[in-house]
Amino acid sequence: MAKLGFIGLGIMGAPMAGHLINAGHTLYLNTRSKIPSKLLENGGIECSTPKEVAQNADIIFIMVPDTPDVQKVLFEENCVAAGLSKGKYVVDMSSISPIETKEFAVKINSLGCEYLDAPVSGGEQGAIDACLSIMVGATQNAFETIKPYFEIMGKTITLIGENGAGQTTKLANQIAVALNIQAVSEALVFAAKAGVDPQKVKDALMGGSAQSKALAVQGQKILDRNFEPGFRIELHQKDLNNALNSAKALNISLPNTANVFQSFNSCFANGIQKEDNSALVKVLEQMANCEVRSNN
Repeated sequence: MAKLGFIGLGIMGAPMAGHLINAGHTLYLNTRSKIPSKLLENGGIECSTPKEVAQNADIIFIMVPDTPDVQKVLFEENCVAAGLSKGKYVVDMSSISPIETKEFAVKINSLGCEYLDAPVSGGEQGAIDACLSIMVGATQNAFETIKPYFEIMGKTITLIGENGAGQTTKLANQIAVALNIQAVSEALVFAAKAGVDPQKVKDALMGGSAQSKALAVQGQKILDRNFEPGFRIELHQKDLNNALNSAKALNISLPNTANVFQSFNSCFANGIQKEDNSALVKVLEQMANCEVRSNN
């Protein structure tokens, strides 16, 4: 069994790390808050710093919120880079900037180690069910080495290209998801304001060309008024900000992405940034003076 490290044990990282432990691997753990007791009870080994994780593990997985968090874990005090030796693998599964990912990869590779960017899609439930979609930027050899561990945590594992390609793919995913959620929200607000049962509208749309996962999942959460976070607005906004910054570097325009980004800004202004991304509907409801609820 392999000696693995896992840094970042939040809403996504904890179940992902749990699957690796349950598969029989030795897991060295570090997180900025308290390590979940279940992971320790099942055999996880607590480490006080990212450096200690890197010293003990041959493959280090990272799952933290944003680009500055990855920068800190990798290169600041008591960091992963300080604990690495040649031949180890660093796998960043966070969702961060593709531009800075490429810079991180160069630094880690210069230490004689392999760097993989491998962001995921599927949210908390996907992490719990081990059915995440994992988008990988790496060399072919590094991908083949780490793929068996990806398969413990996910269902769809794809090598996209070189370092940065995984993060670019994740941002493309986040653009498509955000635009879909806004479209579903607008459709349901429109139906509700017109006096039509939005539940029946949603059910009818699921049988036609408007069918989508956003309509099925976020649409139903809106109708049920269930905004417990599966994926928080503040994290989705962070991803769109990275997408817009990358678009600026590429000299391209993403007008509808910018529009949803502004809608997420309104969510912050209304104090709902920690709710599920389906709570985006609340700012549209406010403008329409109409709340979306099933008439049943």
